[in-house]
Amino acid sequence: MASKPSIPKGTRDFSPAEVAKRQYIIQTIKSNFEKFGFQPIETPSFENSETLMGKYGEEGDRLIFKILNSGKYFNENVLVTFKDEEKKLKNYFQNLYDKTEEVGKNKFLVSFPKDIQDFLSENNSIREAIEFYLEGEQKESDLYALKKQLDKFLIVHLTEKISSKLTSSISEKALRYDLTVPFARYVVQHQNEIEFPFKRYQIQPVWRADRPQKGRFREFFQCDADVVGSKSLWQEVELVQLYDTVFTALGLNGVTVKINNRKILSGIAEVIGASDKLIDFTVALDKLDKIGEEGVKKEMVEKGITEEAIVKVQPLFSFSGTISEKIEQLSGLLATSEEGMKGVEELRFICDNVTKLGLSTAILDLDVTLARGLNYYTGAIFEVAAPKGVAMGSIGGGGRYDDLTGIFGLKNMSGVGISFGLDRIYLVVEELNLFPETVTASSKALFINYGDAEAFYALQAIKKLRDSGIKAELYPDKAKVGKQFQHADKRNIPFAVIVGGEEMSSGSYSLKNLVSGEQVNLDFEGLKNALI
Repeated sequence: MASKPSIPKGTRDFSPAEVAKRQYIIQTIKSNFEKFGFQPIETPSFENSETLMGKYGEEGDRLIFKILNSGKYFNENVLVTFKDEEKKLKNYFQNLYDKTEEVGKNKFLVSFPKDIQDFLSENNSIREAIEFYLEGEQKESDLYALKKQLDKFLIVHLTEKISSKLTSSISEKALRYDLTVPFARYVVQHQNEIEFPFKRYQIQPVWRADRPQKGRFREFFQCDADVVGSKSLWQEVELVQLYDTVFTALGLNGVTVKINNRKILSGIAEVIGASDKLIDFTVALDKLDKIGEEGVKKEMVEKGITEEAIVKVQPLFSFSGTISEKIEQLSGLLATSEEGMKGVEELRFICDNVTKLGLSTAILDLDVTLARGLNYYTGAIFEVAAPKGVAMGSIGGGGRYDDLTGIFGLKNMSGVGISFGLDRIYLVVEELNLFPETVTASSKALFINYGDAEAFYALQAIKKLRDSGIKAELYPDKAKVGKQFQHADKRNIPFAVIVGGEEMSSGSYSLKNLVSGEQVNLDFEGLKNALI
């Protein structure tokens, strides 16, 4: 018996009504992107693995979907590599066991290839056993212990070697994790065709191997707007305005645009003496709204951040006041950090000018615990929270990245961008019942089919209605009239058009309102005007 059809966890099917609502949000975002001067591009759904890996931090890399190559994975090259490596190592160790060569300790260790030297440097017990043996006379038991260590080393090293070789044979490509890194790759690859500063928008799906839950999916759309080739902070000011414009147009009044700066986080890490733990510090801090203050502190301790440093960072958990007051508090906290003070001044510029220009319905707030987990942010960072009373994670986010294109060979190309989370925005608009009633994929009118002659007469009118931008269709079969009306009702089509012999002889159309039941006879112009 065939198995019951299903789809992977974290993915979804969408009905016509759902697609219509999603398209409404996308069109609202798209029209405002273009109003602000952004141009559309598209990139492939998958990239070379080397393009994506290492760009999102350790946690992000784990969530990247790898794509299996076609063909055999365990090929002859992998097997030859394994055998060559095994033979080479056994020769090294046999020389060591037999002491048939006059070798000094340093000379012997240097004779290993660099990857083996690196492995030994990370495995003290094996390295120390070799060094101890080379220093002079040993008992038989010492030699036995050394052999056990070397056998262990042989197995582990060969496993790593074969795993590395096999991985590259299995997967060379991956589904894109976001739209920003592919955009950076696009900019570098097409730099000679682009006029800088380049303002682009991109609305496409991305994939993450995350744990599915409400508002978190493995396949979802991102709607990104980025400016690359300008360091001007006026771009950040405009992006805050763009958030405000889009969410106001969607009726989502009262969203909070949270802002912070990675330079401030670097400055805090410096002031508390944890600069070497910056990534661990920011990743933990970014989870404050999920795991709470104690959870963040616990994770920081686990990552090696001292209790003393955590005491110094305590003021971050209780920052309050207006944006201006928060900026002044930061100025005091970061007075000894040059990097931190740069962040403060950047924040001051952005917030002051957004305040002077004004926002329609959005609220700008400085959140010093906002970190955003992605490693490539270097300046301002943003996150958008749904209106109060709606339990939902962030519905947008972004930030400044000073040299993201540098990883692909194009240095000093600063950029800044924001993203709208389509799927979460949909859930919020749905929960607040903000979709207009006119948002529908249904036709405006269904022409009733009485037979071939009547169908041809109807299709002539339908063609002209479609040319005028009106959605209309003919029921394909000559079926019972009741069944055709029932079909229109289930499809939420508001009007039925009756074209029988009487209408054909008079060149008219009977239009029936399926909600009120009212029916009128009209000529074509009257029909068109009634359906507009």
